[in-house]
Amino acid sequence: MGELFPTEQQKNQLLNGSEDDPVVMLNLMKFKVSSDDGNGTGWDAYVRYSKETSPLIKAVGGHIIWTGTIDQYSLGALHGDWDMAALVEYPNRQAFVSMMDSPEYQVASLHRINGLEDHVIMATDEMYRRKS
Repeated sequence: MGELFPTEQQKNQLLNGSEDDPVVMLNLMKFKVSSDDGNGTGWDAYVRYSKETSPLIKAVGGHIIWTGTIDQYSLGALHGDWDMAALVEYPNRQAFVSMMDSPEYQVASLHRINGLEDHVIMATDEMYRRKS
């Protein structure tokens, strides 16, 4: 697995982006076959992580926009073997960093570490949004 938490350099770069605008974090996840804690599959561990982090996301004003499994690559070369993607919106970049730095998140993240073979999170700036 790559980095488990953002480095200080990554946090600083993230916080150098727009201070007040919402940010959508694109998550790409690859699950382990078995959870490192011996309690089910990697997916099972990630479900435990999600249950514990959903209230933390809401507490900083964020919400999950969408999650889904990746069933095929439709265009381009394969860069990683991802099982799932998620879009999570936060009111600003500081809200995301605050959540990641919280003691509650550090505890919940043990499930993420136990369940994921790889995890990439990318900050995105909105360019277009379809009106409902």
